[in-house]
Amino acid sequence: MNWRVDFSRDSLKFLSRNGLSEGLIVDEIKLALRKFNGENLNVNIKKLSGKWYGFHRIRSGRLRIILEFQFERCRTYVEKIDWRGGAYK
Repeated sequence: MNWRVDFSRDSLKFLSRNGLSEGLIVDEIKLALRKFNGENLNVNIKKLSGKWYGFHRIRSGRLRIILEFQFERCRTYVEKIDWRGGAYK
């Protein structure tokens, strides 16, 4: 099953400013999807609440990826990518 990954303008700006590639983020998303399928992987993923209800957070070192999974449509939308201190603002 192929998943489609969409990025917000804000997340793409963050990647270009910091010299990071979309592939790095897609790799983290692939690991998260494998974990959702029941594999025992070391991925730090958490369901968010409050202002970010319905989103998930993937923690990779100091980097935070806030995204929304649409399981029925096999899509994910990356809303925000930021360093640890600024991701939830």
